[in-house]
Amino acid sequence: MLFGTAYSLTRSSSDAEDLVQDTLLRAFRAIDRFDGAYPKAWLLTILRNTNINRAQKKTPFLFDDPDDPSGDIADEVTPEDIIVEPLFDAAVQRALDDLPGSFRSVVDLVDVNGLTYAEAAEALEIPLGTVMSRLHRARRRIRQRLAPTVNRPRTPRR
Repeated sequence: MLFGTAYSLTRSSSDAEDLVQDTLLRAFRAIDRFDGAYPKAWLLTILRNTNINRAQKKTPFLFDDPDDPSGDIADEVTPEDIIVEPLFDAAVQRALDDLPGSFRSVVDLVDVNGLTYAEAAEALEIPLGTVMSRLHRARRRIRQRLAPTVNRPRTPRR
């Protein structure tokens, strides 16, 4: 769950792995302050705050060697990759990517990671009603984006 959320925030496997590791280290150091309620939301809040802190401090990494072949290695193809329609996956990903960040984060927490509305509200530090509203609007935008253009009524342009 943490890696999936981190990947959706960073769009990079190696950055997501680093973010999850930093998150777990911070959680371990702060475990004595954890009250035991909503552990997923607690971890996701730490992840979100860690990502914000990293983005604020982000500087170019000067030690990247473009001639080093040990960079990202392509993942092996799984049976799921063969069965799942690549075009549909790409369309869904584009629809998610086109959402504003506030909508995308709610969809990621609730629909992708399975958090309850209350857990998502706590993780994002927003009211429960805001989570519900953003989720409704985000789902509507995704449906509209995925609906075939043939079925959409056209409005005359002036």
